[in-house]
Amino acid sequence: MRRNAAKLTDGGGEPAVWIGVNYWSRTGGPLMWRNYRTAVIDEELRTMREHGITLTRSFLYWPDFMPAENTLDEELLAHFDDFLDRHQALGMTTIPTFIVGHMSGQNWDPAWRAGRDIFSDASFLAQQEWYVGTLAARWKDHPAVAGWLLTNEIPIYAHWQSRGIGTVDHAAVTAWARTLIDALRAAGATQPVSVGDGAWGVEVTGADNGFRVRDLAPLIDFHGPHVYRMETDAVRQHLGAAFVCELLDIDDKPVIMEEFGLTSDYVSEENAAHYYRQVLHNTLLAGATGWIPWNNTDYDDLYQQEPYSHHPFEMHFGLTDHLGRPKEQLREVKRFTEILDRVDFPRLHRPDTSVALVVSSFLERMYPFTQPEDATSVFAHTRQAYVAAREADLPVGVAREADGLPEDCALYLLPSAKQLTAPGWRFLTERAAAGSVVYASYFVGEHATQRGPWWPKLDETFGVRKALRYGLTDPIEDDELRMVFRRDFGAIRAGAELVFTVAGTENSRTYLPVEPDGAEVIAVDAHGRPALLSHAVGSGRMILCTYPIEHMAAVTPRVNPEPTWRLYAALAAEAGVTPDVTVDDPRVLVGTMTHEDGCTFVWFVSQHDEPLSLTPTLAAGSLFDLDGAKLPTVDLPPFGVVVAELAR
Repeated sequence: MRRNAAKLTDGGGEPAVWIGVNYWSRTGGPLMWRNYRTAVIDEELRTMREHGITLTRSFLYWPDFMPAENTLDEELLAHFDDFLDRHQALGMTTIPTFIVGHMSGQNWDPAWRAGRDIFSDASFLAQQEWYVGTLAARWKDHPAVAGWLLTNEIPIYAHWQSRGIGTVDHAAVTAWARTLIDALRAAGATQPVSVGDGAWGVEVTGADNGFRVRDLAPLIDFHGPHVYRMETDAVRQHLGAAFVCELLDIDDKPVIMEEFGLTSDYVSEENAAHYYRQVLHNTLLAGATGWIPWNNTDYDDLYQQEPYSHHPFEMHFGLTDHLGRPKEQLREVKRFTEILDRVDFPRLHRPDTSVALVVSSFLERMYPFTQPEDATSVFAHTRQAYVAAREADLPVGVAREADGLPEDCALYLLPSAKQLTAPGWRFLTERAAAGSVVYASYFVGEHATQRGPWWPKLDETFGVRKALRYGLTDPIEDDELRMVFRRDFGAIRAGAELVFTVAGTENSRTYLPVEPDGAEVIAVDAHGRPALLSHAVGSGRMILCTYPIEHMAAVTPRVNPEPTWRLYAALAAEAGVTPDVTVDDPRVLVGTMTHEDGCTFVWFVSQHDEPLSLTPTLAAGSLFDLDGAKLPTVDLPPFGVVVAELAR
C-alpha cells in the first residue's frame, strides 16, 4: 500500500518544503496595514529567518483592502508591495490570503456586503472574483509570492448563524472555489493555491460543512489542515494532527500543516515546546511536507482592540513575545529545521506498507437513514486504532473504503466498526481467502437506532454462532475486560492476560456472545467466553474480537498506552509483518522515512514525561546517530525525539 508523500515543487521542479509562520505584525494584528511600521516588520521577519522560518502566511484584511465595491485601498496595496520586497530581501516568501473575514474569534464583513450570501449571490461572488483576480495580477510575478490562499477559515465566517447567513450547499461552495481559482489563474498566477478552509470537511470530521475535501481536491494544489484539537488523553493529543494528515491522503495532494499552535495563556513554555515537537515530528511521519504555526508574535499592546479585547488569550499564540523575544516553541521550530536539513528531508518519502487501517465509508458518505454518530464514531475509533498501531511501531496506512481498499496488504484492521458496505465486507473476506489477516472488533453503535452489527453473514465470515437477541444488548457488566490467551499469538504467550478498561454508553458497552463453529478461540474473557477468535478462510484468516476495545479506549480519558498495541503487534506478527525497527515500550513511537538514495532514517518519539533509555530491536542492520556514531541504545528526554540512520 502506497502512503501519501506528495510534495510541492519550486519553480525548477525541485521538491519544496514550507517552513513558515502565520504572520500579523505586533503593530496592529489584523489592522497592521493601517499602522505599517517597516522597522518592526524587518525585525519580526529577521527573527523568524534566524530560526529557520523562510515563509509567512500573510493576510489581506478584507474590510480594509476593499472598502467599497470595485475599489481597492491604494495605500494598503503599496504597503503590501513593500512587504513583499522585504521578504525578498531576506530570502523569504509569503502566501497571501485574500478573503479575511474571520480572525481569532471574530468575524468582520466589508461594509458593502449588505447581507448577501458568500457563495450563491451572483453580485457578491462577482466582487470576490474581481478582488482575487485584480490582486493576483498585481503580485503574480513577484518572487516573494510562494502560493495563494483564498480565505482564512471561511466556514466559520460563512456559517455565522447569528447573522442569519451562510450555506452548507456543497455544490455552491465548490462552484465558488472554482470561480475564484479560475480568476486567479486567468490573471496569470501560477503558484500553488488552496482554499484556507481548515480542511474540516466531512471526509475528516464526519460532519458536512459544505467544504467537501473530495470536491475541492481537483481544484487545489495542497490540503491545508488547521488543527487545534483538545483531548482527554496525551497520546491522542500528540497524534491528533498526524491522524488528520493521514485522513487527507486524498487525490495525491501534498499536506501542509497550514495552522496549528497554542496560546501561552493555556500552557507553560516548557510544555508548549513539547507540544510543538510532537506535532512537528508526528505530522512529518504522517505525510505532512510543510508547517505554518499560528503565529509569529504576541499582541499585548493591542489589548483594547478587537478581537483581543474580548478573546485575550488570542494575544499570546506567538512564537515570540510582544517585545519580539523568542519563546521556547520558536527554538523548537529551529531545532526541527536543523533535523530536516541533516536528513535532506525534501528527498525523503514514506515507505510503502502492508498494514491497512480501514476507514469505513460511513465516515463521509452520509448514507440514507443513518445517524450523525455513525460517522463521528468512525473518526474516533480509527484514530484510537491509529494510536495503538503507532504504539506497536507498525507502519500503518490509512485506507478509505470510499476509495476502494488496497489489495496488497497482509493485515487489515477494522476497529470497532458498526458499519461497512456489503462490497467492503466481500472485499475483506476475499483478501483473507487470498492470504491476508483481517481483524474486526464488535461494535453496535452509541445510539439505539438499528442498534447492532451491520455485518452480513457474521457467523459464516468468522466461524461462529452468535447468540444475539433482537432489540436487546449484551451489556458488559465488568469494569475491566481481562483477555486471557489460550495459545501463543504473535509475541503474546499462552496464559498471558491483557486488561482493558471498559467504557461506553448504555448501547455501546456491549459484547458479542458467540460459540465457535469452525473458528479457533485464541483468548477468553474472565467468564470463559470467547474474546478473540481466528477463522481460517482460504489461505488467510478472519480474526474476531467480541469486545469493542477501540471504542472503549476512545471514550476513556488518560487511557494510552492501553493493551490494544500488544494485540496489533501480535496480529502483525501473525500476518508476517516485521517492522524495520521496534522498541518494547509503547511510550515511544517509532517511524521510518526513506531517502531517494536508499538510506533509511528512524524517528523515536517519546510520549513519556520522564527520561527513557531503550534498546531497539532491528529486523536487520545497525543504528547510527546523525554524526555517524553507533547507537546501541536510544536516550530520550521527556517527550523527546531522536532521529537515527539505519544501516542495513
